[in-house]
Amino acid sequence: MSKVGIVREFWEFLKVRKKFWLMPIVFILLALGLLIVSTSGTALAPFIYALF
Repeated sequence: MSKVGIVREFWEFLKVRKKFWLMPIVFILLALGLLIVSTSGTALAPFIYALF
């Protein structure tokens, strides 16, 4: 299954089950994950990991 298929299936789940309140949670989790991955090799990494 491709990544686009997973996103499409998740969107269909949200539409059918009326779970639109999950979108901000998923967005925040993805943003935090991206922040951790993007700063893992920089001098900023110790400060980011201290937040968690």
